[in-house]
Amino acid sequence: MSYQTPDSKKEEFRKYLERSGVIDALTKVLVALYEEPEKPANALDFVRRYLTAPSGVDVEQVAAENEELKKRVEDLSAQLSDLTKRLSGEH
Repeated sequence: MSYQTPDSKKEEFRKYLERSGVIDALTKVLVALYEEPEKPANALDFVRRYLTAPSGVDVEQVAAENEELKKRVEDLSAQLSDLTKRLSGEH
């Protein structure tokens, strides 16, 4: 019978988490949450969405693309508003 001290069990578990990529994944999601310009109302939902993204998807790249698209929508909305004002002024 093999007896392990609580400290050795903890160390074994930590090594297991490290080998399986859990520590790396949790670090990445926490860094992404930290770097999020607008903190989500529900941080746990953010973590769940980040961790459950399909494999092969670069969540950071998708988030950056999302920010670019939000800016583009904002620009286009401003252009639409300007053009609408111009048209209503012509009539």
